[in-house]
Amino acid sequence: MLLPGIVFVIIFAYIPMIGVRIAFQNFLPLKHLFGDQEWIGLENFKYIFATPNIWRVIWNTLSIAIMKIIAGLIVPITFALLLNEVRNRVFKRVTQTIIYFPYFLSWIILGGIMIDILSPSTGIVNEFLGFLGFKPIFFLGDNTWFPYTMVGSDVWKNFGFSTIIYLAAITSIDPSLYESAAVDGAGRWKQTWHITLPGMHMIIILLMVLSLGGVLDAGFDQIFNLYSPQVYESGDVIDTMVYRMGLLQAQYGPSTAVGLLKSIVSFVLISTSYFVVYRLFKYRIF
Repeated sequence: MLLPGIVFVIIFAYIPMIGVRIAFQNFLPLKHLFGDQEWIGLENFKYIFATPNIWRVIWNTLSIAIMKIIAGLIVPITFALLLNEVRNRVFKRVTQTIIYFPYFLSWIILGGIMIDILSPSTGIVNEFLGFLGFKPIFFLGDNTWFPYTMVGSDVWKNFGFSTIIYLAAITSIDPSLYESAAVDGAGRWKQTWHITLPGMHMIIILLMVLSLGGVLDAGFDQIFNLYSPQVYESGDVIDTMVYRMGLLQAQYGPSTAVGLLKSIVSFVLISTSYFVVYRLFKYRIF
């Protein structure tokens, strides 16, 4: 059962690592990858950090990614706690299905949906705002609103998956703990605070550690399908910059250098967070 996944990872994750050498070369496509390419050391990295907009791109990436991580923890945890209090099983299952459905849709589809519902002229959101007396908001074309639109739409797509994970963690908590707490006079809030959340903390830590590895990944698929040149100031991230440099401008060396640097930073972050969690909570993934 594991073989297809292992083969997939080898083909698409490990074999492409051979191309990391391009980050240290003045790569010319007409020459073979292992041919007589000019080695230039760290010049591509120096070129990247000399790019005028690099620090703005890094700031956009970090700000959007961190907001996604925080919202991606708070929203599903809160929703799982609320859904756990629902006693109507039919309503509970229907709700789980509805919130889980967007997770299966690609950003190509969801991007079109977002463009339609957030349109400043015909979108249902702006029509509702107009009904309340507010001016239309160009969510996908205003540098002030664009980052928050990315965070909100990302949470909408993914929080259903995390909610089901947290609900599964809640069901593993011993029901006798709630009975004992009720006998001692603890209400639902105190039971949630002192039993449910502590019972979920290992899963919360696991998802938090895994998400920290993607702190430099603000979501290429999402942003690429929703951004435009007028929101480069607030929406251009590392992955979209690499796309333009590598595929549109044919700057293969600098774009590979950015990708390599991003991978190294992500590796350091997830390794550090895992070490800290192990020292503080004695939690091991392996």
